Amino acid sequence: MNIDDAKRIISHLADGINPQTGEVFAPNSPYQHPDTVRALYKALMALERWAKYEKRQKSLPPNAGKAWSSDEEEELIASFDRGMSLSDLAKKHGRTVTAIRSRLEKLGKIDFSQSMSSAVQKE
Repeated sequence: MNIDDAKRIISHLADGINPQTGEVFAPNSPYQHPDTVRALYKALMALERWAKYEKRQKSLPPNAGKAWSSDEEEELIASFDRGMSLSDLAKKHGRTVTAIRSRLEKLGKIDFSQSMSSAVQKE
């Protein structure tokens, strides 16, 4: 079951509706109890956050969040020293521009104020 299907089912239950038949639950149904309704809405909000998280993860570059190897750092420094832009470095390394900027700062190639001004110029 995918997240959208789960969200649809939980939303119906929270609204007091049988997700299979579309019928409204009886007033004495456990699905109509206020605590149950609140719990179902909390579950629905959690699923919505999870769906946003999954969408964000899919949009990130392939190496986002991965550790840097010493070889990759050396290549980053060499490319940066040759004048490659931050956005091109990000594409080359499969990382975000922010990750490139942070790594260059950690490696002593730029400082924070330089990274902010060079980001505007190089992106």
